[in-house]
Amino acid sequence: MTTSCEGKVALVTGTSRGLGKAIAQRLAASGATVALTARTAEPDPRYTGSLHETLAEITGQGGSAVAVAADLSRPDERERMFAEVVEQVGAPDILVNNAAVTFLRPLDTFPDKRVRLMFEMHLMAPLHLAQLAVPAMRERGRGWILNVTSVAADLPDGPPFSDFDTSAGFGIYGAAKAALNRLTKSLAAELFADGIAVNAAAPSRPVATPGAGTLDLAKTDTEDIELITHTAFTLCTGDPTTMTGRIAHTQPFLREIGWPS
Repeated sequence: MTTSCEGKVALVTGTSRGLGKAIAQRLAASGATVALTARTAEPDPRYTGSLHETLAEITGQGGSAVAVAADLSRPDERERMFAEVVEQVGAPDILVNNAAVTFLRPLDTFPDKRVRLMFEMHLMAPLHLAQLAVPAMRERGRGWILNVTSVAADLPDGPPFSDFDTSAGFGIYGAAKAALNRLTKSLAAELFADGIAVNAAAPSRPVATPGAGTLDLAKTDTEDIELITHTAFTLCTGDPTTMTGRIAHTQPFLREIGWPS
């Protein structure tokens, strides 16, 4: 077990399953006290995984964690959750914005309510949680903020456009993640002098998680979850003077840092 996160508090959102759970487990294994948050607190037959299951797995392996359920699409819930985390384990040194909600359909029929919900979760919630976390990070002179993004933020090639680009319905999802990438770069620039690293990490291909399976995104050509987990861990523990402002796609990033050695 490494000790690079010993004494640090990490707040990871969307930790009942999937990427968020894997990232939280990796940070806990490295010595961090991990604050877990998601909507699904108790096991529910409609979903795979829950906060309390993640909590039990981490503590059962000797890690330190707390769980605070919250609906992160609501600003008041974000503030309540953050305050409870600070009260229980202290202000986070590391913030991982992973929680998301995703709907895929053509833009000309996309319901306004779902557009607003997706931008609230993919953009407004990460910004709000960063605003809540930055004061303590700035006081300490250190901090790490990681936003989980997607290659869907990249502009599609064309014309002509592929069948995937014209039928997959990624327009709103990609737009939200593109905005998150721009937010990441701007925060990195503004917080650089404070010793706070701000990065984004994207799987190079769909990861076979429960959420991706629900959207039929992980049937073929999938990526091992360990690649995004290691990318996230590296960006959450790197030197803020050099490893900040990165929009890291897993496979090229891991080749760059020579992992695995």
